[in-house]
Amino acid sequence: MAGGRPSKPLSLVKGHRTKAEKEVREKAEASLITGIRMQEWEEVSNNPAAHQQFRRMKKLYAKIGKDDALYEAPINRYCMIHAEVIAHEARIAKVEAKWDEAAEEANAETVLELTASYLQSITKLEANLMARRKMLLDIEKESATTLASALRSIPKKPQETEKDDPMEAYLKRKQQG
Repeated sequence: MAGGRPSKPLSLVKGHRTKAEKEVREKAEASLITGIRMQEWEEVSNNPAAHQQFRRMKKLYAKIGKDDALYEAPINRYCMIHAEVIAHEARIAKVEAKWDEAAEEANAETVLELTASYLQSITKLEANLMARRKMLLDIEKESATTLASALRSIPKKPQETEKDDPMEAYLKRKQQG
């Protein structure tokens, strides 16, 4: 679908659709659902921020009928990344607050050097981690386990059957007698 928008689920489509179009879309959407509800991973349930985000996302997905195990991995991973971002922002705020306190003392240059070294180390670790997360996300996109990739696999219109050429149909009838 180069340049076009991805298909919407049939429940969100407005406007006239033929019965054939609706039937094809319903079958395609049903084929993308396992019938097994998504489960929260242990590491997500042990992290309060990730757990809260998972509960919120699960409710939203249930409302659109996508509370399915097929989407379990990306949703759990999203919740963990969300929690990590919150924790990282808290660490940065804590370091900045400690630096402000230490800056008032005579040895502020040492604190500045340590803070810079700490932030540089964290940045390197997170860059390495983000590269791995991108690889995982790429795999999920290719495996149709993200919502957008799943919706792209739903045809917007039924496939048109090729009609026989009138001359070909005439010749077939003539051969059969």
